[in-house]
Amino acid sequence: MNHTQITEKTKLNEATPEQWDSAWKASYKSKSVDSDTIKTFKKITEDLETFDAVNNPVHYNAGKIECIEGIEAMLTKEEFVGYLRGNSLKYRWRFPYKNGVEDLYKAGWYENKLLEVLGSNGQ
Repeated sequence: MNHTQITEKTKLNEATPEQWDSAWKASYKSKSVDSDTIKTFKKITEDLETFDAVNNPVHYNAGKIECIEGIEAMLTKEEFVGYLRGNSLKYRWRFPYKNGVEDLYKAGWYENKLLEVLGSNGQ
């Protein structure tokens, strides 16, 4: 692979490790970076700054509605409450082993969604 395979249209989470390595090696070896490579790295940096794995993960927003909305629509309220509670527990359980503090934020997101669904009276 060569570094031109990472383009401005490549999203941060779509670039493969091989593409990153290739781009880095190509720019390091040449000791000069062309304007396309500079544009690409600027775009990737911008994507990184706006990337939000907790509140708005790209992989759950590919369609016209968010995945969580589709799940809520297909479940009863009681089932959806169980789904939210289960995901919160999952993220709290795995945080020391997988994504660390990010998983605690994800658990908090599910707990906030649970509070939103239950409303002020808790039902």
